[in-house]
Amino acid sequence: MAQRPIRFDDGAAYERMMAVWSRSAGQIFLDWLSPATDLRWIDVGCGNGAFTELIVQRCAPSEVQGIDPSEAQLAFAHTRPGTAGAEFLLGDAMALPFEAGRFDAAVMALVIFFVPEPGKGLAEMMRVVRPGGMVAAYAWDALGGGSPTQPILAEMPALGFSPPLPPSAAVSRIEALRGLWLEAGLVAVETREITVQRTFDGFDDFWNTTTASTLKHTLAEMPADTVEQLKQRVRARVPAGAQGRITYDARANAVKGCVPKSA
Repeated sequence: MAQRPIRFDDGAAYERMMAVWSRSAGQIFLDWLSPATDLRWIDVGCGNGAFTELIVQRCAPSEVQGIDPSEAQLAFAHTRPGTAGAEFLLGDAMALPFEAGRFDAAVMALVIFFVPEPGKGLAEMMRVVRPGGMVAAYAWDALGGGSPTQPILAEMPALGFSPPLPPSAAVSRIEALRGLWLEAGLVAVETREITVQRTFDGFDDFWNTTTASTLKHTLAEMPADTVEQLKQRVRARVPAGAQGRITYDARANAVKGCVPKSA
């Protein structure tokens, strides 16, 4: 069966599924960026504000703008007490509504592989960042088996279903990110892997949490008996450990670079 597009139409469901993963990876990403304080940030594809909240809490920014195409995600972002002072706007990563050189740092957290034209999105981030400013991103290694949903995605082909993947999944590979940043003309380009781990109370907790958002629509289109077969295959793939808990890793690739100070 053909792949179904991934949708983000429920900020609370996305929070339940991705929040722990996102915060864990985001903390490591920010440690790696080691940004100065009092910077003007733009969080492109801010979603429900999970990474925006980290910027506010950890980086003492002078300004944070979050932009995303999903009204539902932005509605959730506005409810986060940890994003006080940040502003959220509806908009397109490939046509940012800001003047050139407005920001000191532009980031895409778990987003660049959802941008239809990643090069265009990167060019927009570079445009709105001042010379010498930072442009950075990280994304789950979608083609390398690094996604938090990988235990489920890996079992779908055996049942005749194509795993839902981001439209620009190929850019999530670390070599592709490095190449994209270098081709765009960024300097001091560096990359790294980010590995994070999460523990669930048991299989039901894992299944209900992991299927709460991006896989919800895909599973809804499957016959009930096929979903049950999928659950049994996944149960065998992620056996429970001590006290029935399930623990596994997810892996993201990250890249950072600076806008040249002169042409």
